[in-house]
Amino acid sequence: MNLTAAPPSRLALYLDLIRWDRPAGWLLLLWPTLSALWIAADGFPGWHLLGVFVAGTILMRSAGCCANDVADREFDRHVKRTAQRPVTSGRVAVREALGVGAALALAAFVLVLTTNPPTILLSFAALAIALVYPYAKRVVAMPQAVLGVAFSFGIPMAFSATLGGRDWGLAAIPAAVPPHAWWLLLGNLCWVLAYDTEYAMVDRDDDLRIGIRTSALTLGRFDVVGVMAFYAAYLASWSLMGHALGLGAVFQAGIAVAAAQAAWHWTLIRGRTREGCFKAFRQNHWLGFAVFAGVAADLALR
Repeated sequence: MNLTAAPPSRLALYLDLIRWDRPAGWLLLLWPTLSALWIAADGFPGWHLLGVFVAGTILMRSAGCCANDVADREFDRHVKRTAQRPVTSGRVAVREALGVGAALALAAFVLVLTTNPPTILLSFAALAIALVYPYAKRVVAMPQAVLGVAFSFGIPMAFSATLGGRDWGLAAIPAAVPPHAWWLLLGNLCWVLAYDTEYAMVDRDDDLRIGIRTSALTLGRFDVVGVMAFYAAYLASWSLMGHALGLGAVFQAGIAVAAAQAAWHWTLIRGRTREGCFKAFRQNHWLGFAVFAGVAADLALR
């Protein structure tokens, strides 16, 4: 009797390629996007926009995984945690992975087409930033900052989809995206720097050996301090902006819950163990959920 395991199906490989069994990645994009959507709409944004942004977030994160794995395939083979990814291991061809990513990005764009012209224009910028990020780690000392912009771009798009009109042209974007949306993006960028530095701390030794630049390497012995400073900047900026926008005690309670989680993360990363840093990274979506829950509940109780 042949006990050799059957090779995985193409569908199974594609699901592995887009990290379908690891939803933490798209949840990290989803919560700040939904927070912005609720703020822009001053409450529940309606089922159409909710569906567009939830589905679009999942699709674009999945497409990003395809592009990232193709760009990093030569690096990933030297890292134990990533060596068996479908593209790196050769089970999915480069052209095949790019085709899957393109199909997912196209599906997300179809969703964007149901919104308005300013949001459609912003989607091109979002795509360009997402495609640039995998290559930033070759030249930028802290490529997590580029990722921070990519992972935060759902914020201005949420405002644009809610507040934008039907006019085309770049001049329509400032009216659709108020200044506080960009401040929220900058604050959220600090959160991305925090959790992706934790992620980079997991692979510090491998990244140093193969020559990839990361925030963990750039910060050196100040990595833990840097992570906590990024958390503080994120939560403080969102707290202040929420107050300026009229969000009250319930929202601030959500910020406090998120701050408590950040403090717990310090206990996980202070020893710089792979297990502790990876656990902190994987649990970050709960921190984002606490902030979103504070936003949604505060607006609902007005």
